[in-house]
Amino acid sequence: MTHTALTRSTLAAALALGLAGPAQAIEYGTLDTTASKVGFRYTQMGVTLDGQFKQFSAQLRFDPARPEAASTTFEVPLAGIDTGSPEGDDEVKAKTWFDTANHPVARFVSSAVKPLGNNRFEVTGELSIKGKTRPVSFPVTYTPGAPTATFEGALPLRRGDFAIGEGDWASFDIVANNVDVVFHLIAKPLAQ
Repeated sequence: MTHTALTRSTLAAALALGLAGPAQAIEYGTLDTTASKVGFRYTQMGVTLDGQFKQFSAQLRFDPARPEAASTTFEVPLAGIDTGSPEGDDEVKAKTWFDTANHPVARFVSSAVKPLGNNRFEVTGELSIKGKTRPVSFPVTYTPGAPTATFEGALPLRRGDFAIGEGDWASFDIVANNVDVVFHLIAKPLAQ
């Protein structure tokens, strides 16, 4: 084999390997609910307050090499809300707030993931709370790791769009309309 033929062979092999991508591509598909956190931030009487959801689950697929193909369905049983006080927890489960007796689960289903660069993505989908479904979009930051990855962000919503806080609570002068659902999610790779 001539030097030119050897060089062409080596170049062809290198190009083929480069185009094939990494041999150990990781696709994430399991949420580590013990290490993950989902909370919310709102303003009441001018004071910013935080709460959390004790329970949540997700079905997800995320391949960093093909982010546009990513998908997730995320569910939060609303009876597991923690506002920071037992009386607050009872109040928000009532019919005027989340009405957990009739609408026990909040659900998000993604419809698109758009790369923004630097491991940031815009996630679009539908959020359903209290029998109302609305389109939403929000930024997510992906941090790769071994063997897990982190997804962080905040989903802004207006509680009035979902009838969260009816009757005397429908006014936004005591509890503001804007709420951020904040999340720090740890994803595990799919089993190979």
